Amino acid sequence: QVQLVESGGGLVQAGGSLRLSCAASRRTFSNYAMGWFRQAPGKEREFVAGVNWSGSRTVYADSVKGRFTISRDNAKNTVYLQMNSLKPEDTAVYYCGAKAGEDVGTIPSLYIYWGQGTQVTVAS
Repeated sequence: QVQLVESGGGLVQAGGSLRLSCAASRRTFSNYAMGWFRQAPGKEREFVAGVNWSGSRTVYADSVKGRFTISRDNAKNTVYLQMNSLKPEDTAVYYCGAKAGEDVGTIPSLYIYWGQGTQVTVAS
């Protein structure tokens, strides 16, 4: 069992930045690929960014490419999402997930552990 706890969400003006963190409970954190997803009201959960277990490979949704950066620190059991140039359409609840295996996944059903989510609101 892996428990994930997100933090760092909040209210920010368009063009601003936020840094999300996701802390994992287990020392075997490095065995999991990690991903950030988001879900806006009335919409399905969508992939935002993912990183493989070593941190050597990252994947981004086209909508955030060039603005968001995912990274991980396996010594701290933590994955981060740096979000710059935020837009109102980035408003959503952001979730981190853990996926067994080395490769990044973009489909929510591939992830076996989820955090409780953190709200990000971007005001225009």
